Amino acid sequence: MQTVFSTVLPDIPAAAVIWLALLAVAATVVAALIVRPSRFRSELVDRISDAARPSSIDQAERARVQDRERDRYADEVAVAAARAAATAERSRAEWLTAQEEAEVAWQTYQAAEDDVRRLAAAAALPLPRTARTPAEYADRERWLHRAAMDAQWRNEITVRQLSDILGGNGWDPSRHPVEQELLLRRLVRDNLAARHRAATQREQAAWQAAERAAAAAQSLRDEVFAALHPVVEPQAELSIVGFAGPDTTRELPTGTAGADITRELSPVARGRAAVAA
Repeated sequence: MQTVFSTVLPDIPAAAVIWLALLAVAATVVAALIVRPSRFRSELVDRISDAARPSSIDQAERARVQDRERDRYADEVAVAAARAAATAERSRAEWLTAQEEAEVAWQTYQAAEDDVRRLAAAAALPLPRTARTPAEYADRERWLHRAAMDAQWRNEITVRQLSDILGGNGWDPSRHPVEQELLLRRLVRDNLAARHRAATQREQAAWQAAERAAAAAQSLRDEVFAALHPVVEPQAELSIVGFAGPDTTRELPTGTAGADITRELSPVARGRAAVAA
């Protein structure tokens, strides 16, 4: 009857050979790590990077998807840019119109100012004497009302001001026509000055709106160009930091390995010597 030892003993030499072979392989790997850790690490990193990097088919599909998304986004931004450009053109046209209105208001105000100066010089002279009769006062009142209605028809005074003149609110119809005309021209001048200030403010607001619209249109055009011409950034390869452990604190091996490391570091020593010289 065979025992357990009689069954196992014949297989011990084969098992010993297998274990010795595994130990030899492990020792070889450990020796390679000790002698050339950088080469082993670089090869391992390259293999891991190749394995982690997507395949060419995946990259092509991803590129097609990105191109479609980029084209769709560029089309949307292009539509927005066209609308912004139309808004900018309309804003510029409004600004030019406001500028012309401000210029016309300024010229009208200058003409009114000239009339006031002329009438002020005339009023400084002695006024002609007239008979102070009810008929004379009635003629002066009719002249004032007619001059006020003409000024309102020319849109030089407001309806409220015309009502004050016709009603005698702050106006004396019995004064001489030269004085009445001077007062009326001053009122017209003040109204035109206020209109010129309002036109100037509208012109400035229109100019600022046109500038903002032009800047928005330019920004959208730049965004369309950036979407159609993207900047390709280099892809960083996968790296493993400290895979073989800290190299700076390890003692340098002696013998052949030390000579190899010295040969690898020799270009750095020559570079330092050249800089120091």
